[in-house]
Amino acid sequence: MQPLIAPGGSILTHDGESHARMRRLVSKAFTVRRVEELRPRAQQITDDLLDRLDNPGDLVEGFSMPFPVAVICELLGVPFEDRDEFRKWSNQVLATVGGHTPEEALDGVTKLHAYFTELVARRRAHPTNDLMGALVAARDNEDRLSEEELVHFGITLLVAGHETTANMISNSVVTLLEHPDDLKDLREHPEKLPNAIEELLRYVPLGSGAGFPRIATEDVQVGNALVKAGEAVLVVVSSANHDATVFAAADELDVDRDAGRHLQFGHGIHFCLGSQLARMELKVALGTLLRRMPGLRLAEPVEFRRGSLVRGPVRLVVAW
Repeated sequence: MQPLIAPGGSILTHDGESHARMRRLVSKAFTVRRVEELRPRAQQITDDLLDRLDNPGDLVEGFSMPFPVAVICELLGVPFEDRDEFRKWSNQVLATVGGHTPEEALDGVTKLHAYFTELVARRRAHPTNDLMGALVAARDNEDRLSEEELVHFGITLLVAGHETTANMISNSVVTLLEHPDDLKDLREHPEKLPNAIEELLRYVPLGSGAGFPRIATEDVQVGNALVKAGEAVLVVVSSANHDATVFAAADELDVDRDAGRHLQFGHGIHFCLGSQLARMELKVALGTLLRRMPGLRLAEPVEFRRGSLVRGPVRLVVAW
């Protein structure tokens, strides 16, 4: 499949002062304090979704996907009722070989761009206090964003804000069900959950490949290899997280391990803006599942997605 080039207005393609300028505009929305203010609402969304989940039921469609979608929609100010549309477009954008055709992937990009262009227009006509409203104000009143940057900011935050967390919730449930002793330990000692989440982030591969290529801006020595300026490098984060020189018994799950050096959220200036939000959502989601579903078990074999940059189950039918 011909790869799509990330659009120039995306924060993912910026470095230096340009990147810092864009990052400063949204960093206040993802502080620990702001994320903690969202926790009660996240808990309410979780309880409401689990109240409606059939037993047995598909955890992907019934909970792990709609939960982070609802949270990021509230934070951004994106109508939750549009979720089916932008989920479809998001899946097209994240497609790899066997997922969607190049034409379908480009169609997803085009429709997300049109959607956020219209949303920006609505925010101009009717200002709001959500994150998109703040970004529109930064564009119109302070000229700190170009129009293209504004639209691509919304796309990036929406897609990244639900796809990764949703699949991480499902992947974590599958992993814990494959490790019943650890699952039992966490039920009996819920105070271990924050540390266990860091280990799950380290242990569970979230990407199905290497993701975006990085281009060296200068000669860099990486181990025994010299990466020359201008050369492309594919960084496999899941491999780094299983580096035996950093983590003892790296291929084993150990919920008591100090896994704080994992790279699931990246590293350096492009460290994930939403890391605190993702951690909060994982704590609420997994903590509630452990508490409310003591007999949680698989009701059907798990089938994982194919043809996507993000790894996760297509369906996760569980009973309890």
